[in-house]
Amino acid sequence: MPTTTAVRLRPRALSTVATAGALMCAISAISAISGCAEESPATTKPSALAWKEPAAYTYTLRSTEGERPLIGTFRVTVRDGKVVKAVGLDDSGRRVVDRTPSHIPTIADLLKEAEAAREDGADKVDVSYAADGRPLTLAMDWDEDAIDDEAAYALSDYEELG
Repeated sequence: MPTTTAVRLRPRALSTVATAGALMCAISAISAISGCAEESPATTKPSALAWKEPAAYTYTLRSTEGERPLIGTFRVTVRDGKVVKAVGLDDSGRRVVDRTPSHIPTIADLLKEAEAAREDGADKVDVSYAADGRPLTLAMDWDEDAIDDEAAYALSDYEELG
């Protein structure tokens, strides 16, 4: 039986969700045409222990929302739990990599951020997961009445390295 989750969205968030939804549809259509389908999110939430960070992997991170120093799109390489390479894929991403490369997180860092937001009583913490337990999207809003305290991340192009 599918699990449903209620989510409260503000007007600005609805615009972001609509844009993200349109992008996801376009990517799905392209993937279907090319025969290269992206994973769909799991319908149930696996435990935080379901995914173990491998020794080496790459992924693409798109970070949006809020006044955080980490806004942009990045290609990230992780080895032994540390970011060893980050490439900004857009203007914002390139600025972050040039100025503060230490702000680029591993997937484990993002999961820790979501868990810390839950423990701190954030008004919203939503995470969608792939079938293997790794996160595909993370969205946090510490105070729904505050402006620009949100964080939203989309993870794609994940690949374990040998």
